[in-house]
Amino acid sequence: MSYRKPFRAVPITEGKRYRKARKVKKRSQRQFYAVLATIAAGTVAIIIGMFFYYRPSMPATHTQSVRLTGPNVFECRVSSITDGDTLRCWDGSRVRLNAVAARETNGTCSPGHPCPAATAEEATDKLRELAGGQTLQCRQTGTSFNRKAAICVNESGVEINCAMVKSGTALIWPKFATENPICVY
Repeated sequence: MSYRKPFRAVPITEGKRYRKARKVKKRSQRQFYAVLATIAAGTVAIIIGMFFYYRPSMPATHTQSVRLTGPNVFECRVSSITDGDTLRCWDGSRVRLNAVAARETNGTCSPGHPCPAATAEEATDKLRELAGGQTLQCRQTGTSFNRKAAICVNESGVEINCAMVKSGTALIWPKFATENPICVY
């Protein structure tokens, strides 16, 4: 029988792969401070973001109250918002904002129509903010695909057609704004 010596590991003290315990400790401290700095920067970014997100928005149009007059004036108690330029009244009628072009619900623009940079969701949210759940006073200017084309004013006296254009979520449609101009009040 041969006698084998037991294997004895010799610690490596030189070379590329040799690390001292002290270096490992320094690296873990650097990682800790890097994570801490990242968390601090994220917290600051969230606080700044909340400041800009929750600040009160400026009114879209004049604070002067507008009332519509004329033979084609009707009231619309808004039941739902279809997209950035169409809403539905409680009586079932649909109203399309006159001389205003917003993106379709799927985010596209129809050929030959003005196409705003804002998304369909932004336009719909803005219209919901201006008209949602309110009783509007509208002046019918024509019809469009079984919808009443109209210029509408909300309960605060803000002309919704103009407010949508001024917010940047919709564009003025010159083809329809010549006969019945918006933003004149």
